[in-house]
Amino acid sequence: MSALLYRNARLLQIDPKRSCINVIAPACLIVEHGLLRFVGPSSELPRSQARALPSIDLKQQLVTPALIDCHTHAVFARHRAAEFALRLGGASYIDIAKAGGGIMQTVSQTAKASVPELVKQTLPRLLALRAEGVRGIEIKSGYGLDFDAEKRMLLAATAAAKKANLRVQRTYLALHALPDSSKAPAQRAAFVHRVCSDWLPRLHALGLVDAVDAFMESIAFRSDEVHALFSAARQLKIPVKLHAEQLSNSNGAALAAQFCALSADHLEYLQADGIRAMRAANMTAVLLPGAFYCLREKKRPPVAALRKAGIPIAVSTDLNPGTSPMTSIRLAMHMACTLFGLTVAEAICGVTCHAAAALGWKTLGQLAPGLAADALVWPIEDPAEIVYWLGSAASPRSLNEHES
Repeated sequence: MSALLYRNARLLQIDPKRSCINVIAPACLIVEHGLLRFVGPSSELPRSQARALPSIDLKQQLVTPALIDCHTHAVFARHRAAEFALRLGGASYIDIAKAGGGIMQTVSQTAKASVPELVKQTLPRLLALRAEGVRGIEIKSGYGLDFDAEKRMLLAATAAAKKANLRVQRTYLALHALPDSSKAPAQRAAFVHRVCSDWLPRLHALGLVDAVDAFMESIAFRSDEVHALFSAARQLKIPVKLHAEQLSNSNGAALAAQFCALSADHLEYLQADGIRAMRAANMTAVLLPGAFYCLREKKRPPVAALRKAGIPIAVSTDLNPGTSPMTSIRLAMHMACTLFGLTVAEAICGVTCHAAAALGWKTLGQLAPGLAADALVWPIEDPAEIVYWLGSAASPRSLNEHES
C-alpha cells in the first residue's frame, strides 16, 4: 500500500515518562505499510510532501493510540453469576473459594468445553472490548489445571482474538489454583513440578505461550512455588508477570522483580519494599479496579507512592467470570479515576503506553514515527470524554477504517 496522509486531525500526544497528555491541532499523520512515517503538527509537514500524497480529511476529530487491555481471563466457560448474590449476602472471596466455588467452579465448567465452544463464548466479550477501542489484549489461561485443558484455552485465546481482529498476548497462568486431587503436600509438590518441568516446556514448544503468570497469595501459591515457575520460564526465555498483593502483602512484587517481571498486578497491599523493588526492575504496576469494586474491597493500591516512585501505572478490566465480569475498558478507566484517584491523563496512559509496557510491546501504545499505525479516531471534543462517559457513547474507529 502506498503512503496515505491523514490531515486536519487533533492529535493526542502522550508523554509516558510523566503520564501526561497534550492535544496538537491541526495535526496530520502519514501511514505507509502499516507504520507511521510522520506524526505531528501540520505546519511541520513539508508542503511538497503533503501535495504528493493522497489524503483523508479527519475533520478535526481526535486521534489517539489504540487501547490495550493488558490483564484479562477472557477465555472461560459459562459464568459465576451465583457468586454475585453470595457476595451481596456477605460472603467474601476467600469464603467462596474455601467452599469450593470461585476459580474451581470455572475450572470444572471450562474442562468440559471444546476449543470451538470456548471460542464461541469468548468472542462476544472480545467484540465488546473492541467496540470501545481495544485493539490489543492479553488473555490468560489458568482454568484448565491439566495440560490438555490449558492447551485448549490457549488455542481458544489465539482463535478468538483472530476472529475479533485483536493483537493478543497469550499468558500461561500456570499457577492459578490447585486441582482437588493435589491438596496434600506431596501431591501439591508434584503438581508444581509437573507444571514447571513438563507442561510449560510443551506448551512453549507448541508456540502457545507469550508470557507466564501465577497467583501468589495465602489461598493460592507460595513464594517458593512461584520462584520455581519463574526459574523455569527464565530458562525458556519467557517473560513473567504476577498476581501480587491482592488480598495480603505476600512480597510477591519483590519476588517478581527478581525475575525482571513485566508487571505486578492488583497491588492493593503493596508496601514500600515492593515499590522499591518494582522501580529498580523497571516494572509496570497494573491496577484492576473491577475486582476491587466487585469484591467491595476497602484497601486501595498505593497510587500516590507508585506515582512518586515513577512506576508506570496501567489499567485493565481483569475480565473474568467471578471477580470482574467487566467487558468495558472505559469503565475500568473511569473506576481507576473515581476509586483509585488516577487523573484522566493517567487513565489514558494506563490503557495505551503503560499497558503496552505491561505486555512488553514496544511498537504500540504511542503515536510516533516508526511505530505501528495502530490508532483510533474519536468523534469527541475533549480527551476526558473517553473516561467520562459511562456507556457506549462516542465509539471510535480504527484509523485504517476511517472513510473520508
